Amino acid sequence: MNEQENEVVIKILNKIMELELAGVVRYTHYSLMVYGYNRIPIVAWLKSNANESLLHAHKAGELVTLLGGHPSLKIGPLLETEKHDLGDILRESLEHEKAAIAAYYELLKQSEGKSVLLEEWAREQIMNEELHLDEVNKMLRKPGDIHPFHA
Repeated sequence: MNEQENEVVIKILNKIMELELAGVVRYTHYSLMVYGYNRIPIVAWLKSNANESLLHAHKAGELVTLLGGHPSLKIGPLLETEKHDLGDILRESLEHEKAAIAAYYELLKQSEGKSVLLEEWAREQIMNEELHLDEVNKMLRKPGDIHPFHA
């Protein structure tokens, strides 16, 4: 990659880092706001997502420094809707995950054919995020509904 392409990739990686850090805060908050019969497994799932987001943010930051950049101290957008019904939490999670996957696709597009490391990491993250989107989508469906949820 030339210097200009490198700067673009660093900007995208910092965006990913910011989105993933927002995911840490978001999922941690959500895990504290779940009540009801299914609280324990849902809280565990949300905490797992927060931990995963932290790992992704850290890796994005490591890639920024690998490229000679400076990792961002910013955090991505956080929306507090004051709605804490599980359906609301899942719908907000779905929107957050869509933003994250778009950033990973942006990284893939920018790195394709230029950096195997970045390209493969982007592909792996896209795969993971698509599986996560599917998981959330299935959680939003009514039992027995085989058709995907559309927001």
